[in-house]
Amino acid sequence: MIFPFRDDGPLEHDGPLPERVDLVVIGGGVIGTCTALYAVRAGLSVLVLEKGRVAAEQSSRNWGWIRVQGRDMAEIPIALEAQTLWQDLDADCGGDLGVKTVGVGYLAKTDKELASFADWLGQAKPLGVSSELLDAEGTRAMLGHSSGDWTGMLHTPTDMKAEPWVAVPRLARLAVEAGASVREHCAVRGLDTVGGNVAGVVTEKGRVACDKVVLAGGAWSSLFLRRHGVAIPQLSVRSTAMATERLPQAVSTAAVDDQLAFRPRADGGYTLAPSAFSELFIGPDSFRALKTYLPLAVSGEFDIRLRALAPKGYPDAWGTPRRWRDDEVSPFEQMRILSPEPNAAKVAQTRDAFARHFPQMGEVPLAASWAGMIDVLPDVVPVVDHVEALPGLTVATGMCGHGFGIGPGFGRVLADMVQGRDPGHDMTRFRLGRFSDGSKLVTGPNL
Repeated sequence: MIFPFRDDGPLEHDGPLPERVDLVVIGGGVIGTCTALYAVRAGLSVLVLEKGRVAAEQSSRNWGWIRVQGRDMAEIPIALEAQTLWQDLDADCGGDLGVKTVGVGYLAKTDKELASFADWLGQAKPLGVSSELLDAEGTRAMLGHSSGDWTGMLHTPTDMKAEPWVAVPRLARLAVEAGASVREHCAVRGLDTVGGNVAGVVTEKGRVACDKVVLAGGAWSSLFLRRHGVAIPQLSVRSTAMATERLPQAVSTAAVDDQLAFRPRADGGYTLAPSAFSELFIGPDSFRALKTYLPLAVSGEFDIRLRALAPKGYPDAWGTPRRWRDDEVSPFEQMRILSPEPNAAKVAQTRDAFARHFPQMGEVPLAASWAGMIDVLPDVVPVVDHVEALPGLTVATGMCGHGFGIGPGFGRVLADMVQGRDPGHDMTRFRLGRFSDGSKLVTGPNL
């Protein structure tokens, strides 16, 4: 697959819809695909419905990191499980996913940054992470010759990477091989309910009966929920990334500082990104959620730039409908793939920064650049929970840029949740009700 993803080829997953299944998964990204895989392996009949193409949005546009490092304490046990599952899935797929242990490093330029890393490590170490703090000399030894002015590094040697735009489509094929059905270009317009309970979904191609639905719609989840009277303070931010051509493999680990993120790729190049830089397009949901996001905004911990208006057709654009009938074309059909343009200035700055830090690589030729819309929540922690107002519906959204690496872990958890089984982890932190029950929001680590 050549990035950016194109939608002008034949559908890989097509065919008539089944009349009934046990579980419908809305969204063909990494969370939805993994949920389907583990649910069908548990014996459920499963249908994945994707408005566009499998993994065409953020699941193929991320950095490809499979990390435990820097995660919220509640996420760490699931992230550790996910790393084991990634290795198992890679074996199931004959090594096609590009899973490799490369380690992840967070680079500090100041003693204050290094101290924040030490604080996280003090909390995380009892949970079983392999992370360690390196001083300036250890950092130079880890990265080889570089011109970076780093005072130290938080390094997790067991963290991994995979190749997103290869891995997630391959996982969808694995789910199909296990017995799941996947349909592309088949948007879900809404839920069909009987007596307040989920009884099916209404798609652009007809109704499918089911008792259980998992919504894993990424940046579109809030829009879908709002149509059914469920409000969550989810926004989406644009994040830019890029791939280099083949380069000397002078750096074999993934790392990030306050300006630059990089990791080696299977094709001999590097994936680069302008680290924490994100852009928020202003729309109606931005105003609705303003009060909830204020503590995060005033903290100054996130480099988020405001942009005037969400482009036409985006989930939070001013002209995007918030209500529609089941027999009307939905916003999900009007924009099959949410594919924002990358920030060209940031692409140039990031390439220059990489070349400056690692001059032994020479010129940094660009193979491709792209952007994705990351679904975020005001405490930087996802929602993975049953929706009490709509029995039968479970939502997994607001992955805040963490979704790819933890995808198999949350997929396995969701598959158990829809069956009424104990997911094996404390899910309190991920409850939907924290935004409405008066709880004080505790922001996750900005690491």
